[in-house]
Amino acid sequence: MLSICDLRKAYGSRQALTGFSLDVEQGETVAIMGPSGCGKSTALKSVIRLVQPDSGSVEWRGRSVLRMCSDDLRAFRRRTGFVFQQSNLIQRLTVLHNVMLPGVMAGEPMERAQREAYEALESVGMAESAGAYVKGLSGGEMQRVAIARAIVNRPDLVLWDEPTSALDPILVVDILTLIESLSRSLGATMLVVTHEAGFAMRAADRVVLVDHGKVVEEGPPAHVLSCPTSILGRRYAACVAYSVEAQKEKACGL
Repeated sequence: MLSICDLRKAYGSRQALTGFSLDVEQGETVAIMGPSGCGKSTALKSVIRLVQPDSGSVEWRGRSVLRMCSDDLRAFRRRTGFVFQQSNLIQRLTVLHNVMLPGVMAGEPMERAQREAYEALESVGMAESAGAYVKGLSGGEMQRVAIARAIVNRPDLVLWDEPTSALDPILVVDILTLIESLSRSLGATMLVVTHEAGFAMRAADRVVLVDHGKVVEEGPPAHVLSCPTSILGRRYAACVAYSVEAQKEKACGL
């Protein structure tokens, strides 16, 4: 389905990707985890050429994304949802018009684009705010609208670039629960860059750990986060174990 092989990318003297490789099956939800600055976001953006890698390959359903002409790349991007760290909504437009944009840009009739936008807003619990202007929304509401915009065309592939990083802890749980629900209902292939180990354990089919620009470990969440083989994996496992132990102690009144 999606095959990423030996991606390399440098920003000046800094090596962001140093041989990033990953294969993802159709309908699989993959959580990509690693320390800040390890190349996770660069890898994700390379998939749809928001970042142009220096070398390597990205193939979607057997076709090279990096060699696509402009028309084919636009068509591929229309079938791919991308949710950024920030919502990146157009402040002067209403919620509905923001979500309609992908359909309108693809040349859909306005009536159809509006109907699909309402359906997407309903799926994220924002249909009642369709007529509101974005500038009056909370951070969590903005991210819900951004998610609706990303899934309005029912994409085959959805890329999530730390979608909760700008939210407070209460909203983080809210958005992660929504992502988990969508991962089941959409049936799309999903790559989720996240720092949330709990979400990875619950929602991901596979966890991929990235360090210094490449994958250092991958596997089922329960295995990677409890019986890791890499140094980074052991650090994550220690964090998970600490959290579990703290909850037990609190429950016992220690």
